[in-house]
Amino acid sequence: MAIATINPATGETIKTFEPLTDEAIALKLDLAQQAFEQYRHTSFEQRATWLQAAAKILLDEREQFGKTMTLEMGKPIAAAIAEVEKCASVCQYYAENGARFLADVPAQTDASQSFIRFQPLGIVLAVMPWNFPFWQVFRFAAPALMAGNMGILKHASNVPQCALAIEDILQRAGFPRGAFQTLLVGADKVASIIADHRVKAATLTGSEAAGASLASLAGKHIKKTVLELGGSDPFVVMESADLDAAVSTAVTARMINNGQSCIAAKRFIVQESIADRFTQKLVEKYASLKLGDPFDPETDIGPLATRGILDDLEHQVQTCIEQGGKVLIGGDSHSVPTRSVVSLQKGNFYPPTIVAELSLDSPIVQEEFFGPVALLFRVPDLDAAIQLANGTPFGLGASAWTTDETERDRLINEIESGCVFINGMVKSDPRLPFGGTKHSGYGRELGVEGIHEFVNIKTVWVK
Repeated sequence: MAIATINPATGETIKTFEPLTDEAIALKLDLAQQAFEQYRHTSFEQRATWLQAAAKILLDEREQFGKTMTLEMGKPIAAAIAEVEKCASVCQYYAENGARFLADVPAQTDASQSFIRFQPLGIVLAVMPWNFPFWQVFRFAAPALMAGNMGILKHASNVPQCALAIEDILQRAGFPRGAFQTLLVGADKVASIIADHRVKAATLTGSEAAGASLASLAGKHIKKTVLELGGSDPFVVMESADLDAAVSTAVTARMINNGQSCIAAKRFIVQESIADRFTQKLVEKYASLKLGDPFDPETDIGPLATRGILDDLEHQVQTCIEQGGKVLIGGDSHSVPTRSVVSLQKGNFYPPTIVAELSLDSPIVQEEFFGPVALLFRVPDLDAAIQLANGTPFGLGASAWTTDETERDRLINEIESGCVFINGMVKSDPRLPFGGTKHSGYGRELGVEGIHEFVNIKTVWVK
């Protein structure tokens, strides 16, 4: 795959980049290793100062960084700017809390003194996706740098300008040269980078296939990994729920980032007694969404990031129809609102779509839909809702709507996922650990748990 900026709204190639040679990669790893030997001895206070400086750059230049994101992967401009602001918040969070998270932890034993110390590992490879091209990187980089590690970024090939901008931000913030570097390389270089003895660990956000490949490579070389993979998150609505609030949130939860989010609500599981009302309200909301130019502040949904994603989504919806599903709205990339201000035929546009009446035995139900397509299911009761919620290989997040305390407790305890949000939309938050279970990956980012993923948790015993 070429490393290039291709505007997904128009199909125009804006800029191409030459991939790094093996020699250039080796030089960057040399620089990172040399930087680590000095950086590991810097104080938490100094690292926090640099993180705060990065946060300031992000906030001061949020509009420009937002435009770069929108140009490269098509998210609506307001969402892109909000993403930059969120990156600033994670830098501030670890600047303010990192020293406390990494402080020695005393333990009472038979020693005169015993405690746990957290020490950096060294160079960590981050293989990151295009859908949140700033946030995915900063939620790794902020805790990793605060812990004393070096970061090397292999970003998705369709967001090279975002990748280079992130390196530039951290350098301008004052981090030593080599502390965080972008490698403009294809996926074919990941194996040799992981194999390099200077690289101590890796993190990946992406598909199941990409995660399995990276984990296999890292396992061969006995290196720690954290994986945040796909999701087919359930959105469960029970009879006692605030229906209007559930419907309104359902639209946002599915359409966030043009529907291209691992933690977007993808399967709507609604109790039969309220299913007709929920469906009617949801279809009405979908019909009011504006599809078009992502730089237009009035646009709700921009283009999908690549033509391949559009083709995959069209194939999945067609498969749904072939397997007995009924399209309630959308379902055809040519059936789009006429008020759009860009050429919808040249860009990667797909309309908001709802598919209902799929059999639970349909193979397509097991897949993740990465775009503005919702699958709608009716269930008779809570038991059936939980069973269906757990009925895919994924386990990233879940949103459940109820005002019944017993239902709430069962949903929290019995849904198999890395997080459960009751009467709210699934989202990541620097203050809370984030990650999945089952085929959605392992390990955690964010929170205190996230900063402890890439450290040596050293036991110290003194007598």
